[in-house]
Amino acid sequence: MLIAQATDLHIGFEPGNPDEPNTRRFRALLDQLCAAPDRPDALVLSGDLTEFGDAESYARLAAMIADLPFPVLPMVGNHDLRAPFLAAFPACPTEGGFIQYNARIGPLRLLVLDTLEEGRHGGAFCEARAGWLADRLAEDAATPTVLALHHPPFESGLHWLDSGNHEPWVARLAAVVAGAPNVVGLMSGHLHRSIAAQWQGMTATVCSSSAAPAALDLRAADPETPDGRAMITDAPPVYALHRWDGARLATHFEWVAPVRPLAFYDESFQPVVRVIAEERGG
Repeated sequence: MLIAQATDLHIGFEPGNPDEPNTRRFRALLDQLCAAPDRPDALVLSGDLTEFGDAESYARLAAMIADLPFPVLPMVGNHDLRAPFLAAFPACPTEGGFIQYNARIGPLRLLVLDTLEEGRHGGAFCEARAGWLADRLAEDAATPTVLALHHPPFESGLHWLDSGNHEPWVARLAAVVAGAPNVVGLMSGHLHRSIAAQWQGMTATVCSSSAAPAALDLRAADPETPDGRAMITDAPPVYALHRWDGARLATHFEWVAPVRPLAFYDESFQPVVRVIAEERGG
């Protein structure tokens, strides 16, 4: 089973321009995802769907995903606003004013979390949201469960984008998840780079962005002294494919860019496939 993930679309970065770069990048991502040989069972859009949280951008996004051949599960990030988000996606469940919901995708359960605090760049996860998650985990302790949230609950080393490990919302989320052995993975966005880390005994992944990604520079940035470093690059959009095999979640990241195959599965490549298949036992 495959769950696709796209994140940090930032539609509407150029207000009033329906053909802005971020819109073009996301259209190209959807085109490649739909044409790829690995058709997903669902697509998670893990926040920062728009740049400014405006109705026009949400409407544009809703139109782009309306006819996809698989279900789409949207969620909010720090650039989103709940009221216009819900106006564009009225069927999206809410709980206590937060956009959190439970989705079944084949043998997996996906718990979509709301880490938005409007007006704040970093994450948030209050007692009410933590209580909802605890209830959902307690009501089904057997089904393999994946958490989806915008903000990664760990420091990656990208200091200017990270939430701090010391932040109360991180500890609150960790305390709830610690008692749930059936949580098999966590997917997130926000950092505009593809990252994997160990967190609470599981692999937590960050998918790079549909919009322009962050440059890789792990030096701390002095907020008082600009040093001319690269911050954002023009690298291609990225999406993730999370593959569940019944025992574990494996994540692949794919660039959205033209590629030229250097080998094909023909008679000349068959010996390689045959040897590896024999080693695997068929």
